[in-house]
Amino acid sequence: MNVAQRLAEYVHSIKYQDVPENVIHETKKRIVDSLGCGIGSYKAEPVSISRKVAKSARDDDGSTLFGTKTKSTPDLASFVNGIMVRYFDYNDTYLSKEPAHPSDNIGPCFSVAEAEKATGKDLLLSIVLAYEIQCRLCDAADIRHRGWDHVCYGLASTALAASKLMGLNVSEMTEAVNLALNSHITMRQVRAGELSMWKGCSFANAARNGVFSALLARQGMTGPSPIFEGEMGFFKQVSGPFQINTDDFGGKNGTFKIAETYLKFFPAEIHSQTSIWAALEARKEIENPDDIVSVEIASHEAGYTILGRDPEKWNPMTKETADHSLPYIVAMALLEGKIDNSTYSEKKYRDPKTLDLLKKFTVVEDKTLSTMYPEAVANRITVKLSSGKAVTKQVDYHKGHPKNPMTDREVERKFERLTRKYLTKNQSRKILDLAWGLDKVKNVKTILPSLVLR
Repeated sequence: MNVAQRLAEYVHSIKYQDVPENVIHETKKRIVDSLGCGIGSYKAEPVSISRKVAKSARDDDGSTLFGTKTKSTPDLASFVNGIMVRYFDYNDTYLSKEPAHPSDNIGPCFSVAEAEKATGKDLLLSIVLAYEIQCRLCDAADIRHRGWDHVCYGLASTALAASKLMGLNVSEMTEAVNLALNSHITMRQVRAGELSMWKGCSFANAARNGVFSALLARQGMTGPSPIFEGEMGFFKQVSGPFQINTDDFGGKNGTFKIAETYLKFFPAEIHSQTSIWAALEARKEIENPDDIVSVEIASHEAGYTILGRDPEKWNPMTKETADHSLPYIVAMALLEGKIDNSTYSEKKYRDPKTLDLLKKFTVVEDKTLSTMYPEAVANRITVKLSSGKAVTKQVDYHKGHPKNPMTDREVERKFERLTRKYLTKNQSRKILDLAWGLDKVKNVKTILPSLVLR
């Protein structure tokens, strides 16, 4: 049996009752977190662009675009809703051989669940399984160092999650994976140099293609096989060969991966989270930012290569570059004592005072911190002052890491902060209650009207 068949057989075999209650609770927590991110980004430019495109394909029996009464096809709704969850770079993360944002699967799962008139339990299970597939593939092989984007693994996770919600058999699920992987591989250039809007859209597009592949497979379309092991397949072209044993997955002999993902306390790339906490601690000992002579950020290999190596990180021209810049993020934490969505306004990242401070920054890889990764995502900052004093702070586990988790109430407060300009307090509470009680919902279609913004 090839890899695609084994993944399909696994997804087909797992039932809701195979998922422990604590895992269901963690899934609900990530839904609350993701809906907050999604609603909060309602007016973001890439969201508006994608929504205009999706509205041109209205489908009254399809899927709702979050925040509206408009319905489009499930694949296009997956694209829009996926961008909304991802845009702020505030949704959860998984770190392994390959990093990923597995909550990118949540928007697509909602979209397909609504179109299929699925129950809340069906939706919860599809999300658990999407996380499981994507995270296990991230455990199997590093593809970013080979020039490919982590969202390639999302092709399989969304195709299989959509297939599960559609009730496809193992053979059809396998074809959905074959179709999705063959035709939609994504280059890592999306996260190199000056970053564009597409940085926050790349997975959403993978999800659009994953859902579309499942729709085709349901109608009998077949795809190239074996897609992983074939002569021109995924192993040869993208990942290199790897072994994967679904007997070790959640619901079999292993535990589900969703509880191992990291939530974010700050809207910034995951590898920068501990640097923010370190900067906020250092700031307590700095009376005036004008006294700063130099700042060194010592990071692990992923933090250095993703956030601190490209020269564009010292002169960000886009929001997407700013929220993926270690020097900029740390500089703003030192200057303002906070990181929030206003941190990435053009007024701030093009402020001459900020750009002058960035000239004092260096970023280096610390091999010791690299050996701690990904179990710890550590950063250390050293600030030298004109007085001759040096302030050094290191943080290993950010708030939201499984070893330093956010509470349910902290996640709710994050949701409330992100959505307050769009939701009344009563509406916000209603959405939170629906999310925490999702296992009691008989038809996901009935809860989407609650997400319509005032």
